[in-house]
Order: sequence, then structure tokens, then C-alpha cells
Amino acid sequence: MSGPGIRIGLGYDVHQMEEGRAFWLGGILIPHTHGAKGHSDADVVCHVLCDALLGAANMRNIGYHFSDKDPQWKGVDSKILLARVLEMIREKGFEVGNVDVTIVLQQPKLNPHIPAMKECLAGVMGVDQEEISIKATTSEQLGFVGREEGIAAHAVALIYKK
Repeated sequence: MSGPGIRIGLGYDVHQMEEGRAFWLGGILIPHTHGAKGHSDADVVCHVLCDALLGAANMRNIGYHFSDKDPQWKGVDSKILLARVLEMIREKGFEVGNVDVTIVLQQPKLNPHIPAMKECLAGVMGVDQEEISIKATTSEQLGFVGREEGIAAHAVALIYKK
């Protein structure tokens, strides 16, 4: 039996932090001495949103569609990946209800940057900023995040059939 056309998806991503790299997060450049390391620009917020949206639409994950073995995605702006994911789910007849992201990072403090992230992502996703929730927390100096070796993010997405 088919449901009412409302679906949810979950995304999770981690990246190592590396000195001297640009730090892209939520589609914006964050001033910091370290940036996330990855095949693309390593924007964990865009990546978890991709995974949450793809999961909700039952379309696998970001690595399936944009392999880190494929040179065409080397250094790519993750906003491009997110925009493509939105095209893919819309081709299946889905629209975004809302998304909720939690970023886990020791430093730098992210709260001052959240409004700019929401503005940027709303433009990429073609939704109102009110449909995007972004929160930041630390890991209380525990684990790889607490030692400032990496960043993690979680996201949930609600999508619905138009």
C-alpha cells in the first residue's frame, strides 16, 4: 500500500579538518585556519542535505550519484551537487517540506554564520529560509570532533509528492 506521499530521509557525513584549506560550510566560506578535506569542496552541510533528500526519495546516497572516484567531481562546489539532487527529486515529483541540520564542530563558533548559510541554501534549494533549520553544537571536547580533527553533520529532510 502506498503512503500519503510524505517521506523523510536521514543524512550523516564526516570530514577531516586540515590546516590551510578553505572551509566551506552551508554554501558559504567560513574564515578559519582549517578546512574540511575531501574530493569536492567537502561542505558537510551540503553533503548531509544531499543524503537526507536522496534517502527520502529512495535514491541511494551522494556517493552513488557523485563518486569520489570520478574526476569530474574533484574540487566541485557542493552547492552544485545539492542543486542537482533537488533536480533529481523534483523529476520524481517530490518537493521539499523542510530540512533540519545539526553541525558538530569544536571550533570555530558557527552561530554567527547560520543566517548566511540559510540564505545561501534557500537559494540553492529553491525554498523559503523558514524551511531550513541549522543548528551547531560541539562534542564537549570528546572524540575526533573534540580534538578538532574533524567535523560531523546530521540532517533530516521531509519531502512530499506535489
